[in-house]
Amino acid sequence: MGVIKSAIGDAILTSIFVFLISTLRLLSTKTSLFLNLEPISLPGKFITTILNTIIILTISLIGRILGGASFNPSSTLSFYTLGLRPNSSLLSFAIRFPAQAIGGAFGIKTILQVMPNEYQHMMKGPSLKVDLHTGAIVEGVLTFTHNFVILIVMLKGPKNPWLKVYLLSVATLVLVIIGSSYTGPSMNPANAFGWAYMNNKHNTWEQFYVFWICPLIGASSAALVYRFVFMSPIKEKKEKKEKKA
Repeated sequence: MGVIKSAIGDAILTSIFVFLISTLRLLSTKTSLFLNLEPISLPGKFITTILNTIIILTISLIGRILGGASFNPSSTLSFYTLGLRPNSSLLSFAIRFPAQAIGGAFGIKTILQVMPNEYQHMMKGPSLKVDLHTGAIVEGVLTFTHNFVILIVMLKGPKNPWLKVYLLSVATLVLVIIGSSYTGPSMNPANAFGWAYMNNKHNTWEQFYVFWICPLIGASSAALVYRFVFMSPIKEKKEKKEKKA
């Protein structure tokens, strides 16, 4: 029953996340133009990171209200691999990940229905723009980097939650710019699934290989590398001795 409750929470949170994050480009552009700034300029990108920070903080608050719900299968797996989700299991992910995917599809469908036609062209999700294997490698590497940065910032970074999320927003923007000509990128399988579902590509090998398999491998690898670099047995022993002292 607990897993079902978590899956429902994940589906709700993911639908809210993809709905809000899909408006980021529009909100950023409109805000920049209102301030007489070019959306693609450095000040325009700064506005994007601020808006993204607000969205993520809002999602985090909703997630806590929903009892610790998640909206990104890759980061969920990364934290689990690192041992930060002791109450989760691979079996529970077999239920929660599809729930997140369903939430992603619902969120994308909703935003496309309510968004005025004049702004529909700004509603674009991740898609493969290169050959299959190149896209898979790029998506995997970007997801690895994204999750590695998340672990560093969340576990080793500043204590201020606003600053934590802002740093992650900057890192995410950089990765999106790097991967824009390859896969979008997504770095979130549930979000990618939502857009694929709307384009009737959700049941293709491309979708699972590029936007699920490789990102999940990248996310779990990020946790393993983090453990090797920051949580080696020698360092753990030193930390225990320091605490005792």
